[in-house]
Amino acid sequence: MEYRALGKTGLEVSTIGFGASSLGGVFHSFDENRGIDAVFTGIDAGINYIDVSPYYGHYKAEIVLGKALKDIPHEKFVLSTKVGRYGEDGKNTWDYSAERVTRSAYESMERLHIDFIDILYVHDIEFQASLPGGLQKIADETLPALLRLKEEGVVKHVGVTDLQLENLKWIVEHTPAGTIECLLSFCHFCLNDDKLADFLDFFDEHNVGVTNASPFSMGLLTERGVPEWHPAPKPLVRKCAEAAEYCKQQGYPIEKLAMQYSCSNPRVASTVFSTTRPENLLKNIAYVEEPIDWNLVEKVKEIIGDQQRVSWANT
Repeated sequence: MEYRALGKTGLEVSTIGFGASSLGGVFHSFDENRGIDAVFTGIDAGINYIDVSPYYGHYKAEIVLGKALKDIPHEKFVLSTKVGRYGEDGKNTWDYSAERVTRSAYESMERLHIDFIDILYVHDIEFQASLPGGLQKIADETLPALLRLKEEGVVKHVGVTDLQLENLKWIVEHTPAGTIECLLSFCHFCLNDDKLADFLDFFDEHNVGVTNASPFSMGLLTERGVPEWHPAPKPLVRKCAEAAEYCKQQGYPIEKLAMQYSCSNPRVASTVFSTTRPENLLKNIAYVEEPIDWNLVEKVKEIIGDQQRVSWANT
């Protein structure tokens, strides 16, 4: 397993990160024991970066992950969780207030059976953009609350996540230097959308470490195809399906190419993907250890064509 520096945090994280969203049953039902085994399998295989959120499964992902972490020494993993986005009574909720995010950090530590949080992200800041105070509230209230937790030793590093890269750039520009130490972007460094590459110089200049999630673009880059709830426009869905079929004909699963591509840029510290199956985890680790077929990458991008970098609204 390769490890890369996460900005100036001093953390070295595995090229592949374990995304715990599946442990919340976000995508489909699962065997909890196998999900816990997947965490142990990842650690044994060299994965040291784990990402979760209270939003995933409306707290369930943190609870299930905590059942694994209580038996793993903290020095073996770097854990990120999030604040601001939740679920109550089966409904999505958002609360970026200082009081709620502070309480959320302590609640997460209890569910996860940990004494401190390595990285605490403000989750999907674009949702605050439509609430009173807009993104400025993240800068003026939410992040200062996280910095207080950092001063107290509860949190080691502070960051933000969002689908909209412009929002990530905005919050770095509108907070004091060093406030944002790292970020998590998703669906923007994959075969159908490499827009994150345009922002890497900016993040480097501001000493912000970059992690990447969803190498399969939430199912677009899979032979199985997207779930019904996927928000991507239909033309993009069709083009990705064509690309998946072409890769299948070449005997090179698009999942393999997608994982290899998302992990190919050394300026992206870690790429997070989620599974509850130990064998699937090991398969994807093996994919990344093989050389990538760059000619096939170019062919896939050609097939996707004018749907490259077509995105969608966060949900």
